[in-house]
Amino acid sequence: MRWTNFVAMGDSFTEGMNDAYPDGSYRGWADLVAARLAVEAGPDFGYANLAVRGKLLDQVVADQLEPALAMQPSLVSFAAGGNDILRRKVEPRSLVERMDPVVGRLREAGADVILFRFADVTAHLPGQRFMSPRAAVLNNGADELAARHGAHVIDLFGDDVFHHPVMWSPDRLHMSPAGHRRVAAHVLNTLGVGVEEDWLLVPPVPAPTPWLLARSADLRWAGQHLAPWIRRRLAGASSGDLVTAKRPELAPIDALA
Repeated sequence: MRWTNFVAMGDSFTEGMNDAYPDGSYRGWADLVAARLAVEAGPDFGYANLAVRGKLLDQVVADQLEPALAMQPSLVSFAAGGNDILRRKVEPRSLVERMDPVVGRLREAGADVILFRFADVTAHLPGQRFMSPRAAVLNNGADELAARHGAHVIDLFGDDVFHHPVMWSPDRLHMSPAGHRRVAAHVLNTLGVGVEEDWLLVPPVPAPTPWLLARSADLRWAGQHLAPWIRRRLAGASSGDLVTAKRPELAPIDALA
């Protein structure tokens, strides 16, 4: 077993929205990965999750990089930029260029680094025409950074199962519990660690929704999720403004038996 600890950096994807524990806090793929790694490493394995929903790339770097390095991590996941490409004015290539020194510093510190090619969420959201090319630049950048620095790349975009609606929560932006389990399985497989087989099971694709019912669902989604997001943007606010990291320090996590 190579890793004595795992530090997760990022935004809502890594925080674990919308995969809830019974107490209402969020679990997500990173908790699942950490618990599985703890089986291999034993009770001294440490896990920290610095991710906070709504954060832009520069905020992730400013708030999380130095604390992550201070923990002397042996394994780090770095997933950011998804919130940036939702903004009207962003240059996706500059996101990749700003990620480069972050991955470099983590690798120079001796950490193995996990990067992501993100699943295609644009099919579920308005603005697909301008978001898809941005997402492609970000995903291709992950490949470039991994080749340059020797990092692991988790290719969620190449997994067509993420087109299945059950992989996504009702807000159409964050993954469901099934989606998070599948991400965790991809990460663990890439790391050479065995996974729970049911994390990769996929239920049958549901029958197409009649047009009128689908439009009604779209209207409900717009009222419940899109409108609040737009109001926050207009107010210069973020869903993470009052949120702190759920696991700001290295600590043991219950292992998955």
